[in-house]
Amino acid sequence: MEGFLDFFENMPIWMKAGWIFFVLAVFWILEGNYSQFGFKYRKWRHAKVNFVLLLFVMIINAVFGIATAGVFVWLAESNFGLLHLFEAPIWVELLLSILVLDLIAQYTVHFLLHKVPAMWRLHLVHHSDKHVDVTTGTRHHPVDFIIRELFALGAVVIMGMPIAFYFFYRIISVLFTYFTHANMALPLWLDRGLSYVIVTPNMHKFHHHYQLPWTDTNYGNMLSIWDRIFGTFVYGNVEDIQYGIDVADHRDDESIGVQLGIPFDGSVRKFRQ
Repeated sequence: MEGFLDFFENMPIWMKAGWIFFVLAVFWILEGNYSQFGFKYRKWRHAKVNFVLLLFVMIINAVFGIATAGVFVWLAESNFGLLHLFEAPIWVELLLSILVLDLIAQYTVHFLLHKVPAMWRLHLVHHSDKHVDVTTGTRHHPVDFIIRELFALGAVVIMGMPIAFYFFYRIISVLFTYFTHANMALPLWLDRGLSYVIVTPNMHKFHHHYQLPWTDTNYGNMLSIWDRIFGTFVYGNVEDIQYGIDVADHRDDESIGVQLGIPFDGSVRKFRQ
């Protein structure tokens, strides 16, 4: 198990970046052959703004990793964090760390991005996509992504987890991000069944509906248990979904300049219907 985790701790940057593009490519191909919705759009043109935002995210991720490297050194030397309060097999510590990361760095911060007005205006960029597909998983305003990284760092400190745990979590998080955004139709029985434990493509599609109450549901990234525990889970008829967001549908969702400016755009209404 330790050798397995050492692999992720020492994983070179090129391999991490390669993993992102590999998973993206796999779901790009799958959604092309097993589409849920038959979008009439130029796929590459639509992807352009999302890929530019992905570049920002990757740069921020690299800089943030360098800037916070000292935190992991301090945690290793100080024995700070919940994991140091008890003895458990390493796989139990890893599982607990993933659960806490998924709760804090995914569900909780996502919930706040919807409920805190200033944060919501940043998160609008993600929801403004009128054709949700695998590339939408990369669509985050840079400041939105920084906030997410800060919450992830908070979860790391609370648990006192080693860097290998965090890197492993990031790898599986990338997989789920593209899986849940892909315009891909799983058999309904399979999607609904899996949604009792993990976030599925159908489940996340409701979150991207343009209007409340669905927009404020299904906040999870990997595990659906948080939405079920906190009463934010919904599952209905996928055919009723309309992508976009009502307060910003008048804005160009394929312009990088427009998208970066949405949080500061006075023509975008503050309140949702």
